[in-house]
Amino acid sequence: MNSPRRITYVASENLAKTCSLLPSNRNRSTFVHALVTAFGLLRPPSNGAPYVVTLLRPPPASPSDLTAYHDRSYVDALLADPPGPDSASCREFGLEDDCPPFPGLREYALGVAGASMVAAQELAGDRCDIAICWDGGRHHAHKSLASGFCYVNDCVLALLVLKRASPVPPLLSNQGNIRKKSRVMYLDLDVHYGDGVAAAFRGAGARGQVLTLSIHNAGQGLFPASEHSALPNISSAAFDPFALSLPLHTGASCATFARVWRTVGRVLEIFAPDYIVMQCGVDGLAQDPVGAWNWTLGGEGGLAWFVRRVFDFSAKVLLLGGGGYSLVNAARAWALLTSVACGVPLALDTPIPHHAGFPMYAPSFTLDVPPSRMCDENTDDYLKKVDATFERVAEILRTQLALHSSDSV
Repeated sequence: MNSPRRITYVASENLAKTCSLLPSNRNRSTFVHALVTAFGLLRPPSNGAPYVVTLLRPPPASPSDLTAYHDRSYVDALLADPPGPDSASCREFGLEDDCPPFPGLREYALGVAGASMVAAQELAGDRCDIAICWDGGRHHAHKSLASGFCYVNDCVLALLVLKRASPVPPLLSNQGNIRKKSRVMYLDLDVHYGDGVAAAFRGAGARGQVLTLSIHNAGQGLFPASEHSALPNISSAAFDPFALSLPLHTGASCATFARVWRTVGRVLEIFAPDYIVMQCGVDGLAQDPVGAWNWTLGGEGGLAWFVRRVFDFSAKVLLLGGGGYSLVNAARAWALLTSVACGVPLALDTPIPHHAGFPMYAPSFTLDVPPSRMCDENTDDYLKKVDATFERVAEILRTQLALHSSDSV
């Protein structure tokens, strides 16, 4: 008989209140955790259930924890009261426009960083198989710059925790030798390119130990503007097989995601990570105000289908949140993914339970997020180009992994 899957759900009332102050996602955290709780997913499961769930109330990070990635001068400005501490340094560190200082910013930055880091530590310590931190996933923040509603890059901080962890369990490398160092893969499903995370690990610093793959919208004018967000160009001197980009066109639907799973699955098989950090931004869902994709929750190629296939790999997984600007649809999506992580997926026609946020789920009052009439502009020719490009990337990745002998003994 298989052992129950061990789930750690990282959340607290204080963290939810703090995260609900974020100007871009006001009250979203409260909605998400309220719906997960209303579905009973955090209650002790009955005997014989396929999972064991632990609710972990995370402590805030310390300022020095943030400097594991962020520059000290940036951390000092971010945590100043008031933040900045003046208009000049606000401009220098991006604390304006889409990342304005707001009351509670210090508590928010330390809270979300602490939550994602402790979730990673639970995985690294083999105290769970899947860790969930829906308040995390802020993938645009850079080393010394706030960007794209992201003030602290908790994704990078979590990846650094796992990069230092021992392989759990000890896996065989592609060369047939026991690994000395863990391999960590970052998979980004947000409609926006995960530029902050890619930048943190791009280049020789990763040395074959960390691989980032961002699936995002390729539309012109969509944030963030980056030369690295295009399909990989293996002839370019800047090409890095450990910092991969998979851009999709407007209207990407379940059919497109079912098709690109071939590419994602191939990368997973070749890299064979010990840990996977998955940024589950849901701003690509149908009906999200961003309006770029037409992805839905269920069926072949749906968000739940996609995430469930990642669980099939023999790796420990950290699920993070991210974008998502419909409060109720973000709550629907992450409640569903919580149930998928537990191995007891909710049906899409499941009624929304009565709780404080119930009236906001009108008119359907169900879990489903149906598609719109948006046209999927990802043609067969384009997806064939994606396949062909990543076939060549796969060959290079295999070769590079063979050369990185420092991860085996």
